[in-house]
Amino acid sequence: MKLEKEISGGGRFERQPNRFTTRIEAGGEHPPEPGRYQIYASYACPWAHRSLIVRELLGLREVVGVTIVDPIRDEKGWRIPGGDPVTGVEYLSELYLATDPGYEGRYTVPCVWDVAARRLVTNDYPQITLTLETAFAPWHAEGAPDLYPEELREEIDALNEVIFQGLNNGVYRAGFARSQEAYDEAVTEVFATLDLLEERLSTRRHLHGDALTESDVRLYPTLARFDAVYNSHFKCAVRRLTDYPALWAYARRLYAVPAFRDTTDFDQIKRHYFVTQTNVNPSGIVPRGPEIDWTAP
Repeated sequence: MKLEKEISGGGRFERQPNRFTTRIEAGGEHPPEPGRYQIYASYACPWAHRSLIVRELLGLREVVGVTIVDPIRDEKGWRIPGGDPVTGVEYLSELYLATDPGYEGRYTVPCVWDVAARRLVTNDYPQITLTLETAFAPWHAEGAPDLYPEELREEIDALNEVIFQGLNNGVYRAGFARSQEAYDEAVTEVFATLDLLEERLSTRRHLHGDALTESDVRLYPTLARFDAVYNSHFKCAVRRLTDYPALWAYARRLYAVPAFRDTTDFDQIKRHYFVTQTNVNPSGIVPRGPEIDWTAP
């Protein structure tokens, strides 16, 4: 992993900015059209997991394509097993360099390829799910949930920022910290955020009430990886997800929904983190456990 450029002088992990941020929007250079776009994703990556969940929830399987990369990265980055049937490339890096030959950052998923323009449009993971929820609304399946209702957008955006800073990215700030001070700062924020969410979910079914929203989609991938990976691998060991009654029940309710369950691959998740991130786990040994029943009522 090319992490050195993302470590500050104080040993703090500072995530690289997204390189491609063009919007897919009606009237723009890249308009929403069925069959025009391909998402490159990994079952292991929490940022990509969001896109896979939303694509399933909204019934966009026949509208927006998906290519799944191998969970184990090597020095060339994400590999596409058997080659990509859409572009013919073997590594995701080839699409990054075809779009920007001077690109030197990490090759990240999710990202979206415009088949017609033959270029990457975006690797802006927060925007990708919002684009599926808004720009592709004309192709949503009948009865699909409104994950980003206009009347709740301000509240959703505000909570999403809290979840990102304290938890989604917070676990990485703890895991990749290069100083005790940076680790202590990050891990304290992780569990303060979990405590806040536990209190919030003790009185409601989802983060914004009874209905599923974008905020739930953003929280779930981190919860799904918490006890399996972040608790040990990223040293977020103060408490486990299963120690939070409301959060643990909430996570299992989401897992019971096919769009969440069918895109959650614990084997790929564990192999990716423990084998690929040798800066954290030099041995590459994948631990057994924990034994958790995600199907429990």
